[in-house]
Amino acid sequence: MIITGDDPEYIAFVKARLRDQFLMTDLGPLRYFLGIEVSSTSDGFYISQEKYIQDLLARAALGDERTVETPMELNVKLQLTDGDPLSDLTRYRHLVGSLVYLAVTRPDISYPVHILSQFVSAPTTVHYSHLLRVLRYLRGTITRRLFFPRSSSLQLQCYSDATWASDPSDRRSLPAYCVFLGGSLIAWKTKKQTTVSRSSVEAELRAMALLTAEVTWLRWLLADFGVSITTPSLVLSDSTGAISVARDPVKHELTKHIGVDAFYTRA
Repeated sequence: MIITGDDPEYIAFVKARLRDQFLMTDLGPLRYFLGIEVSSTSDGFYISQEKYIQDLLARAALGDERTVETPMELNVKLQLTDGDPLSDLTRYRHLVGSLVYLAVTRPDISYPVHILSQFVSAPTTVHYSHLLRVLRYLRGTITRRLFFPRSSSLQLQCYSDATWASDPSDRRSLPAYCVFLGGSLIAWKTKKQTTVSRSSVEAELRAMALLTAEVTWLRWLLADFGVSITTPSLVLSDSTGAISVARDPVKHELTKHIGVDAFYTRA
């Protein structure tokens, strides 16, 4: 159990009441929890999974000491039929499952992990080679951490993007977003769209709508914590077409099928 707050005296009171009812041990300040390492400094908090990565690399038993600069090659489009089927499916599934949990503190591997997790039912030698590339990337970047400063603005700033028809098997697009609270990265996601987008503008607009829903929920959550956000949350996208449609949903009859997303994003 993690007990947190900005009132040390009340935290001590809660611990005392818990001891009255349960047999418990106070382990002191938070340092390690479920594979996640937390370190506190005068500037803020660092969160990482360095030991978890070390254990993962040991289980993977890579036969070399190579590292790579990126977790996945540019413009790679993996398919189910690539390569030969693996004889040991369990190993691939175990490593991918471990990477899914590692993405809790490593947003830089969110995209390749999403791609590789689509092939856990029937992985091939090609899929496994790309999985090893992610592990080699982690070996070279094992010390990377998320930083949460003690003093930061309480304004949300958000970014969204999408690759149009990037999956060659079903032509569905892959959106992604990240949300900052001041200087702290607090939310990120990569998830394939449920429908086929007929243009890059549509794919980008649906990504913005997905992000808008996340921002709405975060503003409600912050309000429950007593954090009042009175200014609009800035949502940034690199698609001028999607921004134009979001500003004015009645742009053209070809946008009627995405009018709901456009209206929601604009509202």
